[in-house]
Amino acid sequence: MSESSDSSRSLIPSFLYSSDHRLFRSPEPATNMKQRPLISPTSSVSLNSPCFEIATPKEKVEMFSPAYYAACTVGGMLSCGITHTAVTPLDVIKCNMQIDPSKYKNITSAFKTTIKEQGLKGFTRGWSPTLIGYSAQGAFKYGLYEYSKKYYSDIVGPEYAVKYKTLIYLAGSASAEIVADVALCPMEAVKIRVQTQPGFARGLSDGLPKIIRSEGVRGLFKGLVPLWGRQIPYTMMKFATFENTVELIYKKVMPTPKEECSKPVQLGVSFSGGYIAGIFCAVISHPADNLVSFLNNSKGATVSEAIKKLGLWGMFTRGLPLRIFIIGTLTGAQWVIYDAVKVLAGLPTTGGASPATSALAPAVSA
Repeated sequence: MSESSDSSRSLIPSFLYSSDHRLFRSPEPATNMKQRPLISPTSSVSLNSPCFEIATPKEKVEMFSPAYYAACTVGGMLSCGITHTAVTPLDVIKCNMQIDPSKYKNITSAFKTTIKEQGLKGFTRGWSPTLIGYSAQGAFKYGLYEYSKKYYSDIVGPEYAVKYKTLIYLAGSASAEIVADVALCPMEAVKIRVQTQPGFARGLSDGLPKIIRSEGVRGLFKGLVPLWGRQIPYTMMKFATFENTVELIYKKVMPTPKEECSKPVQLGVSFSGGYIAGIFCAVISHPADNLVSFLNNSKGATVSEAIKKLGLWGMFTRGLPLRIFIIGTLTGAQWVIYDAVKVLAGLPTTGGASPATSALAPAVSA
């Protein structure tokens, strides 16, 4: 195929394309490399180096193959890491309102106080643990969700997978989030300390060892149970609401079937479904979010002490309007990024069909 033909298919360099369905390949012997060169003779990339290849969007990618789960993992890592880091300024305001409501009375007050005491740089505090922590969480969350959804669908069979599809979504997302939060928890502990305790540390490089020296490794995970309490209901709501909302949009709102909609339109549906899901996520997980912020900010505090200090009303309402805005926008953007990665890998966007129906298709093309 000519270079002009390759360039019209994608902005990704043509030498990264593979004629097979794998995203990642092991190095081949030199003899095989000569028989089927992966790069042009003029390229500066060594023929003996390990190869990283991306399946072309025009080629079929087998559903539920290693390449499929690799694409989902990369998509989840990018979607969560990029979006959470982008809203770091809003997260700084939210966390401070939760920790010290007498000082940070509302969004305007929190913004002015942060500017006065820390300058604009104060709004970027904690960006590095946010990027690393949520990238790791997103990789496990989305990759394991897709795997668990298929696994549970296979257990119950196509008929029950369709009948109880929402239970499949809930079980798959809960299973994925349990693991994802273990990856997130240490970085979340550092992030909250850096954001809410000026002078504690500049960022991850000095904040992480400081916590380990004072509280040990266990200090990084003391917020794990409240984190589960926040993130597991959040993620269950996020995935189940999104899947059902997208399916409803294609059935009731869109004039044409999903397969006939353009990719930009499908990504627009992903954003709409994600934003709606984000609103529900914010409300259901907010009490636990307040607990996580309180416990990570207060050395030696227990859950019961946090509940007594915050009060039930404070747990449910403190910082909620801002969090609804953050999570709604965040979740919508996450689904767009995640589905965009899937589209680039030659896969369909998420939603619009039951898990059993999706599992019946051996391969799809963009």
